[in-house]
Amino acid sequence: MNEATRAAAPAWQRWLVYAAAIVGIGAPLVALAMGLMTGAGWIDWRIGLGALKPLSQAAMVAMVVALVAMLLLALRRRWRALILPLVTVVVAAIFVGIVAYNFGKTEFVPFIHDVTTDIVNPPQFETLSLREDNLETVPVPKDPDLEPLDNVGRWRLLHLRYYGDIRPIAVPANVPATVEAARELVEERGWELAAAEPATGRVEATATVSIYRFKDDIVLRITPNPNGPGSIVHMRSVSRVGVSDLGVNAARVRDFLADLEQRLG
Repeated sequence: MNEATRAAAPAWQRWLVYAAAIVGIGAPLVALAMGLMTGAGWIDWRIGLGALKPLSQAAMVAMVVALVAMLLLALRRRWRALILPLVTVVVAAIFVGIVAYNFGKTEFVPFIHDVTTDIVNPPQFETLSLREDNLETVPVPKDPDLEPLDNVGRWRLLHLRYYGDIRPIAVPANVPATVEAARELVEERGWELAAAEPATGRVEATATVSIYRFKDDIVLRITPNPNGPGSIVHMRSVSRVGVSDLGVNAARVRDFLADLEQRLG
């Protein structure tokens, strides 16, 4: 292959590279923009999240096209021309990987968004409001144990199966001291504190999640330990929107109670 042949690639090949770059790099940018617009309240969260699947599919196609273009360019020894399709492949692959990782979590967590240490008598919100449609929709997997149950029953059984380790903690501090320690942890995490009442042992706050700025509400019920000194701490974390939380609320409850126990223990 002579220098003249290597110097110029066919027009269709150049357009192949450009088209792949526009889609492969553009799709993540569009997803980012929609996430920010969702967080700003400009578009509905269903639109912002719903766009991720088609955008990731488009990026995947662009990645394949870019790889084909790289092969053709390599055969023509146009090494400098490989930069744009290479960048396209990297950006698209990262985007597709992130989307696949997050949506893949649905295979390992239940389709619930309300997580608590007490599924019989969950801590109740007083300053904040529990979403009106809470537990109105709990999808039924192909499971004979779940099919005959109502939504609350399915939620309880799924909660026990997946989050059976989430339980209240006992701390040596009295109720006011525990409330104060919980308040400090809330502020350290950057959550928006709604209430911290030593007299009633109640703490409420709101956490903001991801660029979509999803809101999750948290309530703690702190009571004297009936079996000795100190306090018992119950916690509840509920997403304001959506059916599945991808395990976010469970992780939050585990981490917060572990930190609170360590601080007071």
